[in-house]
Amino acid sequence: MTDADGPVALIAEFTTTPENRAEVAGLIAAYGDVVRAEPGNRAFDVYTHVAEPTKFWVHEIYADQAAFEAHIGNPAGEDFNGKLVPLINEPESVLTFLTPVT
Repeated sequence: MTDADGPVALIAEFTTTPENRAEVAGLIAAYGDVVRAEPGNRAFDVYTHVAEPTKFWVHEIYADQAAFEAHIGNPAGEDFNGKLVPLINEPESVLTFLTPVT
């Protein structure tokens, strides 16, 4: 992760099946509206792979570690993940934390 004073940036990745793609897209779009309204959220951008549209990438940025922890503690995230996990191939979203190049 990052130090407590700097931003927290990450990519969350997951894959679904063609049958579940529309439902997953709807879930992540609705959840994105919730996350973008959280204090400290700077970005929540969702992408799919051009050639494999069942692969999702979510780019997230939070102002600092406290904002990220508040995001993790939001009950909306638990509700979202409870709905998402049965629809994806992985046991849970794969998180990759990022550091900016300066």
